[in-house]
Amino acid sequence: MEESFPFRYSFLEYLFTLVGLVLFLLDIALDIWTVVSFYQDGAYVYMAVLIFLLLGSSVFLQVFSWLWYSDYLGHIETKVEKFADRHLLIKPFHFLQLGVYLRYAGVIEISTTHFVHRTNSFTEGVAVYLNHDLQMLRLFETFSESTPQLILMMSIILQRGELELITGLKILTSAAAIASSVAMYHRSMRAFLPKKRKMSWFSTGVYFLWNLLLIIPRVTALALFCSVLPCFIIAHFLSLWMLLVLVAWRHKTSYMEHPGWEWLFRAAVGLIWYFSWFNISTGGMKLKMVLYYTFIALDTMMLLGLWCWKVLEYAGCWSSMNPYIVIPTLIGLYAIGILVKIIYYRWFHPNCDEKKIAVPVEEREPRFMSACFNMDADSVHAQPLTALPNRHRKMAANFYS
Repeated sequence: MEESFPFRYSFLEYLFTLVGLVLFLLDIALDIWTVVSFYQDGAYVYMAVLIFLLLGSSVFLQVFSWLWYSDYLGHIETKVEKFADRHLLIKPFHFLQLGVYLRYAGVIEISTTHFVHRTNSFTEGVAVYLNHDLQMLRLFETFSESTPQLILMMSIILQRGELELITGLKILTSAAAIASSVAMYHRSMRAFLPKKRKMSWFSTGVYFLWNLLLIIPRVTALALFCSVLPCFIIAHFLSLWMLLVLVAWRHKTSYMEHPGWEWLFRAAVGLIWYFSWFNISTGGMKLKMVLYYTFIALDTMMLLGLWCWKVLEYAGCWSSMNPYIVIPTLIGLYAIGILVKIIYYRWFHPNCDEKKIAVPVEEREPRFMSACFNMDADSVHAQPLTALPNRHRKMAANFYS
């Protein structure tokens, strides 16, 4: 057996999980308030689109959550999840769109137990794995609900000509929240690195910055295009999304435990790629990123060009959005974002050998891995986390390649 290292789940990350739950609940309350506002204003089309985004995203998350639970129902570690499993409540919870809350409860329970009772690294390792699944679900939610919802709100503001300073700040805050979700997924990957190669909070800040600088131009271009050609945004999304799903298929991903459900993961990857970069395979990452960002830049330029054409055709309708200012600004942000990303990967990204990503141990079954070890002063004693899925190590290997 090779030299191993224990996973670390810090108290700060535990606090972020608590804050994430509060923000998750607040987001639901704001979504309900927005739907009610659309209804009161008589904007039934916008209300229907928003409800579709909310329900579609929720179902999407629940399906993933249930599939991950079903892979290891006999090896659940937390009391709240064991209680739900014992009383056959896990499936009804997901049917009622409550599966994510069950995961939050599991993470908070085992994390609280670890910090209050100072339990061993076995419990800490379970917390790491549960938190990783939770962060992955939040990432899916970000690009299936939050980002499309931001584009919808921006296009409505542009159509109504209500773009003001306070509105711009709200949009910027929403974009920052999206980039923060990506950055928190970045933080959750830290547990798979040896201590000597841990990423600092400064590296996370740089990671957040380049994501923010690249997400803003993309989201803004989509919103501008949607504001003048709302019927064509669906055709644009579907055509590009299907192409990206095929690209994910070409990468021969194996994230899900059952091949039949792998297409669901590829659909999620295609959705993320529509807005932002997400690495799903090892090797040749530089070439992949160059091809991806070149393609997205050309697509974004096309969207901005069509918006500019419509604005000039109906001059005066969007007097507050001068194309000769907006387009160079977005291009500049995109270029700066690429530059910051190059800086991140040059000086802050810890490229690791796949064998050093997670604790390498003998696997009892091909589809599962042991992951956590107790350590004392003289020796290392393996204590397997029963049968946790191997998908975490695969994603970490992709992330750090």
